[in-house]
Amino acid sequence: MIKKDNPFNSDKKISKKYLLKNGSIIDVIKNRIIKEDLYIKNKVVEKIGKNLSKIVDEDTEIIDCKNLFISPGLIDMRVNISEPGHEHKETIKSASMSAASGGITSLICMPNTIPPIDQPAIIHSIQRKAREVALSKVFCTGCITRNFKGEEICELHLMKQSGAVGFTDGIKSIENTRVMRRALNYAKSFDGLIIQHAEEHNLSANGVVNESETATRMGLKGIPSYAEPMIVERDLWLVKETKCRYHVNHISTKETVEIIRKAKKLGLPVTCDTSPPYFTLNELSLEDYRTFSKLNPPLRGEEDRLSIIEGICDGTIDAISSDHTPQDQDAKRLPFNQAEFGGVGLETLLSLSLNLVKNKYISVEKLLKLLTVNPAKILNLDYGIINEKSEADISVFDLSKPWKINPESFFGKSKNTPFDGMLVEGKNIMTFVRGRLVYRL
Repeated sequence: MIKKDNPFNSDKKISKKYLLKNGSIIDVIKNRIIKEDLYIKNKVVEKIGKNLSKIVDEDTEIIDCKNLFISPGLIDMRVNISEPGHEHKETIKSASMSAASGGITSLICMPNTIPPIDQPAIIHSIQRKAREVALSKVFCTGCITRNFKGEEICELHLMKQSGAVGFTDGIKSIENTRVMRRALNYAKSFDGLIIQHAEEHNLSANGVVNESETATRMGLKGIPSYAEPMIVERDLWLVKETKCRYHVNHISTKETVEIIRKAKKLGLPVTCDTSPPYFTLNELSLEDYRTFSKLNPPLRGEEDRLSIIEGICDGTIDAISSDHTPQDQDAKRLPFNQAEFGGVGLETLLSLSLNLVKNKYISVEKLLKLLTVNPAKILNLDYGIINEKSEADISVFDLSKPWKINPESFFGKSKNTPFDGMLVEGKNIMTFVRGRLVYRL
């Protein structure tokens, strides 16, 4: 049992049985909500049906989920864990605690660690550590090029055989078109996934915010919004030739949305995700020089924000990720030009995404699809759904629970959120991973 003063259960030896009663189960495949009980036994969803109290034994813990939603566990496609190399910012253990508290059952780790994830041995090391200390499942992406230099392609196939779910240079775009073409051709040979952080570095160099009137008024060097879609447009010519699966992380501009929308209509194997800052905030959040709102990509204009929401609603955007980028206080509490980019997001991903439901942009079933089964399909993971005999990775959340975002209450090591003080509705209450109750509010 979980102690009352500790919301986490780190004992992996205990395999209990649970009956979740009176909840609303979200079926993300059929876009429906069903009012049935859910029985968890031997790490899987043993049974879904009416009045299951009759089939459980006295060793089963019965949990009343009245007024709560039962969802597949969230799959976060973009998480900077920082271990190995920057353990003062975040560790596998602290990141997984943050994830569990937010209803995230699977983390996809970016390769910008020290050393970078550019060979199978690093993947094995992270996976081994995750099995020992993590509450959530941890998957790795591998580097596309050695040491992020954009010159020599890594041994992608060997990394995939070792568990890499995709390949990216993290916060660096592949500038050399010939290298990108070679990577796409190579990944296509084994059905690999190339993931791009789209940014034309020659345009964005030394820029710190979106190029606009706001940047001029603040006296800050801007990054043109077209620095993002330029790279996507270039890459899609290569995707058209190679037919390799291609995914764009954290898109932020209306032009990128439109380019990807057209590419999908042409049948190209392209997918993309965005993150809560890009449909919740705009560049006006920077006007008091708040370095916690200094992100990469930068916060854009209001027209871009609305286009991102439109892309979510019409299916152009396939997934929502946290883009969790922890930074220590010393890296953020500096003059704006010197502060590091990035914000944490594991503990606020679900709640901020639920704002789209509260504002009636999208149904809760369709929203959860972007956080569960869609990322699983993109990454070729057999998760993200609730079915009988499927592994019991589950989030139980209250759609209407109000709370104030307070980074000091976060379980992660870093507190750099651009949403500090925001009032939100919707909060994760319980998280199950492989049938084990790892977190309870």
